[in-house]
Amino acid sequence: MPSSQTAAAAGRRSLAGFTLRVLLFILTPLAVAVFLAAQIGDIDPAPFPRGLDSPESLVAEEEHPAVLGGASERLGDGLLPGPEDLVYDEKEGFLYTGCRDGWIRRFRPTAAPLDVVVEDWFHVGGRPLGVARSPDGTIVVAEAYQGMLRLNKDGSVSLLADEAEGVKFKLTDGVDISSDGLIYFTDASHKYHLDAYPLDILEGRPNGRLVSFDSSNNQTTVLARDLYFPNGVSLSPDQWSLIFCETPLRRCRRYHIQGEKKGQIENFVDNLPGYPDNIHYDGDGHYSIAISGRRSKFWDLVMKHPLLRKYLIVIVKLVGLPPLSRAGVLSVSLEGRPKALYSDRDLSHISSGLKVGRHLYMGSLTEGHVLRLDLSKFPLDA
Repeated sequence: MPSSQTAAAAGRRSLAGFTLRVLLFILTPLAVAVFLAAQIGDIDPAPFPRGLDSPESLVAEEEHPAVLGGASERLGDGLLPGPEDLVYDEKEGFLYTGCRDGWIRRFRPTAAPLDVVVEDWFHVGGRPLGVARSPDGTIVVAEAYQGMLRLNKDGSVSLLADEAEGVKFKLTDGVDISSDGLIYFTDASHKYHLDAYPLDILEGRPNGRLVSFDSSNNQTTVLARDLYFPNGVSLSPDQWSLIFCETPLRRCRRYHIQGEKKGQIENFVDNLPGYPDNIHYDGDGHYSIAISGRRSKFWDLVMKHPLLRKYLIVIVKLVGLPPLSRAGVLSVSLEGRPKALYSDRDLSHISSGLKVGRHLYMGSLTEGHVLRLDLSKFPLDA
């Protein structure tokens, strides 16, 4: 009798173990599927426009791939958390930048990096991105969450615009201002805020807009819509057109402000070697395009296939965006011809490049300083 009871108990344990394995076999994939569906939500990645799969990128006439060595200097090291964009006040000699802690900071770029004094100038909160100087000397800020802000001389902050055509801005980004005070800026996405910007890029849908704001009548006008994460914007020297960058498409486009082509958009430079951020005219016949990171086999594959981007969304939500590398600044002619690329394999998320005198100043989304490169060491042909 004891032996039969033992056998029966063993049989029950075996059956229970088998049942558990079957349940795990059925429920584990189901649980994983439910988890993945919850992470992806209603995001449905779409194919990008054709042209991203070109095997070769544009090559600059001159490439300088090691700017972090003795060639560059760190300004305000540890005092400028994430200096995303830069603007220079020639009269006062200040460089202004927006930092990730909500401060607009300024400093005079002295000859010796250790002598740089960083001033906490205006606290606007949120995450200030693009900065530009108005003809009257005031600074205008594209604050990612609030919208377009003006920093007044009396110390106050004014909200200029936070919507267009009844649609709220979700990610105000790049900005430039014409000589008559008209403000041009990008709403990189009307669907995702800055803290979820990777989702906008991975979704592959045109959620961005190019917008203008006229402070004389407080009129906000959408100049172009259905753009792919429009980022930096820069007026041409004659101010007949402007250039804006579309980050995931690795291209910059020209919008005609006036003339026979008024309102038309055409490609300015495409098939860039990496993903563009801000763009600035350097005052010397070139545009400086910040390259936040270079293209790679991994990113080429991801950007080509919506299904891969769908699974990458889960990874991004759990651990963040895979890092970019070999960032820098690309100098192009007024016709879009690549002239020089200043980069380094250990640089990532370079977000702006601004030429002042003989120096190139580089801002970053993630670093705690502004990089300065002496361009006289790398003379650029016209």
